[in-house]
Amino acid sequence: MELAIKIFQFILSISILVILHELGHFLPAKWFKTKVEKFYLFFDPWFSVVKKKIGETEYGIGWLPFGGYVKIAGMVDESMDTEQLKKPAQPWEFRAKPAWQRLIIMLGGVTVNFFLAWIIFSCLMANNGENIFEAEKMTTPLSYSDAAKKMGFEDGDKILKVDGKTQKDFKKLALDVLLSDEVTVERKGKEVTFHTNDDGKALAFNDPEPRSFLTPRLLPVIDTIAFKEAKDAGLKVGDQITEINGKTIHFFDEVRPIATQFAGKTIDLKVLRDHNVVDLKVPVSKEGAIGINAMKQIEKYNKHIDYGFAGAVQRGFTLTIESLTYQIKQFKLVFNKKVQGYKKVGGPLAIINKMEVKKSENGSLSIDWSWFWGFTAMFSVWLAFLNLIPIPGLDGGHVIFTLYEMIVGKPVPQKVLENAQMVGVIFLLGLMVLIFGSDIFKWISGTL
Repeated sequence: MELAIKIFQFILSISILVILHELGHFLPAKWFKTKVEKFYLFFDPWFSVVKKKIGETEYGIGWLPFGGYVKIAGMVDESMDTEQLKKPAQPWEFRAKPAWQRLIIMLGGVTVNFFLAWIIFSCLMANNGENIFEAEKMTTPLSYSDAAKKMGFEDGDKILKVDGKTQKDFKKLALDVLLSDEVTVERKGKEVTFHTNDDGKALAFNDPEPRSFLTPRLLPVIDTIAFKEAKDAGLKVGDQITEINGKTIHFFDEVRPIATQFAGKTIDLKVLRDHNVVDLKVPVSKEGAIGINAMKQIEKYNKHIDYGFAGAVQRGFTLTIESLTYQIKQFKLVFNKKVQGYKKVGGPLAIINKMEVKKSENGSLSIDWSWFWGFTAMFSVWLAFLNLIPIPGLDGGHVIFTLYEMIVGKPVPQKVLENAQMVGVIFLLGLMVLIFGSDIFKWISGTL
């Protein structure tokens, strides 16, 4: 049932984005009296699931759920149907239209994606408000992993700026650092700026939880006990762990590394309870966990912000730009030789696996609509960015050729367009096979 809900969410989100993206091409094409031969959700090689011709346009749903398309007459597209292009251009064809009209038609899809994200983010801010973790008010020291230290951090560093900017929400700070070029910290009373080392980023990327390299350093005071075995061993909420197997404990993040070494065994704990030291023997799970937490110490840094209409629209725009900025920075890491971010790139199977499902107290499952719309907005920005990459076969490729024509004053030769489109299609198909192959390999190996 959970998998079915995840698949449904993915298909629904993709369907909304594809239909509106293609509508962004379709509407200006019709406005400029350009013939649109097909409007399809998903691809339809060999056959369609549903199709119906209305006027001059065939509307349909394909069987291959990788996106969608509009087929505009007189345009070199992924169908590589060049027969019509051998004939003289007709007034209703794409190639017969002025360059500025063709540019608007090609930019229509990404424009819709951008405004759709802005609208969704604005609605979410107006309806739900926003929860942030106030980084600037945190007095709690930070715990730095080996990956963070290899980036250039030292214990005791207080992060002031990332790439020259302050981050008000601590939940985004780790991602900012991971995508940064330089960081400014307060170290032993002085401001120090250093370039974040790619070797450290590579270590962080290889971690199952890439953002865990940067966490608040909490006192070892237990506020939550999840495992019955821990309760049965005598642990209580409010206990402060002072020793584990004879090693003095100062901060809560020191507990897990020791517990991991004794997975499936029992460890000796000393805890401070009502000013008295209590000795306990506590079992450790096979995964190396005791089932305790201390996160309530930092709840005071959580802040909820409600927005009025104007504030929600403004914040929605900021989140859209922020999401686009993150996409660009992450794209750079994909091709970084040291970081090798391409290993973390996932296709549809990986995305479906990450979809959120809300679980009620009685065990029933449902869609978390706030998460769904937030994901859809983020994905809409990603599609806008992806389609603007100047690769033949994508909108960005057509835009580059059209801008060339507007600057030089003459169109790119038809044969060049056809060859470029062929290269682009082969590249995109190869990329699709690579991404799906990676998904399938991760699924088989259990690392998806």
